[in-house]
Amino acid sequence: MSFGIKPLGARVVIKKLEAEEKTAGGIILTSAAKEQPQMAEVIAVGPGTKDEEMEVKVGDKVVFAKYAGSDVTYEGEDYTIMKQSDILAVVE
Repeated sequence: MSFGIKPLGARVVIKKLEAEEKTAGGIILTSAAKEQPQMAEVIAVGPGTKDEEMEVKVGDKVVFAKYAGSDVTYEGEDYTIMKQSDILAVVE
């Protein structure tokens, strides 16, 4: 599948997973009260560099640093492009 955004070097394109709309107690949150998600799905990966090989792959679910990356909109969808080093963990 060709995505249309090809990250360079050791960068990845992620799509943030939706925030929960309800608390554990059943309270429905407004969009302003929802905490920004820090989990995402990897949509595209760069080739890596000679100093940093790619450890994540397309389809991985990842946890990333809170203020990492640059937000972009492509074909009406919101994505974030970030350095692989801003990814903290892969969720298995």
